[in-house]
Amino acid sequence: MREKQTGGRVETVLRKLEQALLDGSLPANARLPAERVLAERYDVSRNTIREAIQRLSARGLVRSRPGAGVYVTDQLRTGMSSSPWGQLVADHPAVRDDILEFRRVLEGATAYFAALRADPEERARIAELMAQLEQARAVDDKVAEAAVDAQLHEQIALASHNSMFLHLHTSIISMLREHITLNGTGLREISPATSDQLLQQHRSVCLAICASQPEEARTAMQTHIDFVRVHVAQGAI
Repeated sequence: MREKQTGGRVETVLRKLEQALLDGSLPANARLPAERVLAERYDVSRNTIREAIQRLSARGLVRSRPGAGVYVTDQLRTGMSSSPWGQLVADHPAVRDDILEFRRVLEGATAYFAALRADPEERARIAELMAQLEQARAVDDKVAEAAVDAQLHEQIALASHNSMFLHLHTSIISMLREHITLNGTGLREISPATSDQLLQQHRSVCLAICASQPEEARTAMQTHIDFVRVHVAQGAI
């Protein structure tokens, strides 16, 4: 009986850790809290925590780094970019528009639900990233702009509180950035006016999300993706 109870506790902890991986509470490359902390959080023994983590490790979802702790791998995030899809995108430029078309639908929905579901802390984080994007643009730091741009889209996906949106979004963005050099700096290299347009598009998305305006957020995001699609189709990037 005690063995069954122990197994039940391991399953319970395992499901909770899996949920944290799915909803982004434990993102790729994040360090898991110490066994002691997790044991207190879930009201179980450290042995139970250890076994649950071992099961995640066996599936490649976490990895132990000697002397550093246990870290989340990026396995959930690299499904598409590491698959044959990645090579297809590289070899067949026409596929890029198909992916951007899908991204238009996906990110439009992501922005919509972020406007509906984001909590105050998430809205504050989105506003903070928008401010960083404004600052990077002000000093014409294109590398910083690209980095913050990616973080902003990721935060919006997190704020949607939909695990499928989050993981599909990350896989698709990773694939595009790797295989068609859509690294954020591509569009910004065209002209200062293009950079200003991108900034305004992101500003519109963020304002709508922070104001809890889902339809406006979706429209603003789709306008942004349409802008990217046009430039990709023209061979600008």
